[in-house]
Amino acid sequence: MIKRLSLVLAAQIKQRAPDHPGSIAVMAYSISFIINMMSVILLTLLAGIATGHIEDTITVLVAFALLRQASGGYHLKSGITCIAVSTALLSLLALTPNLSDGLLLAVNIVSIAIVAIFSPSQIEKQTRIPPRYFPLLKAISTIIVASNFFIGSSVLAVTFLAQAATLLMRGGVKNRE
Repeated sequence: MIKRLSLVLAAQIKQRAPDHPGSIAVMAYSISFIINMMSVILLTLLAGIATGHIEDTITVLVAFALLRQASGGYHLKSGITCIAVSTALLSLLALTPNLSDGLLLAVNIVSIAIVAIFSPSQIEKQTRIPPRYFPLLKAISTIIVASNFFIGSSVLAVTFLAQAATLLMRGGVKNRE
């Protein structure tokens, strides 16, 4: 569905701007990425409004995206599945109750260990950043997670843990269908 809509939109753009250097395939991929991302954001925000947790929802959206950009992670095989799973996961993360100090510390430690060991993960085909900068991405990812030792947010802790868990998964393919 997303792939079809993206192709139609890309073809219309190419028809109206035939001299544009981008191919229909490249434009369709970019459009599918935008549709996917905006769908997750919009649906998650609507869930946050419906549950009365809009501030936590915004925190989850920003924190997850920020860490994901630096650390990479598993990509689901279809766009529709990505939208459904991402929206459900992010919406649930926003409902996190306050964790005890001990549990908060444990979650932060587990997250930082996973990120420090496994990031960046599965970004080779997703970025133009040369591999020589991957150690810097690892450091940035680790710093992002470590920031929660000072912030002390339960919502951030579980969000970082969820994103860190995607670093452990293998075999996903980004295929915006």
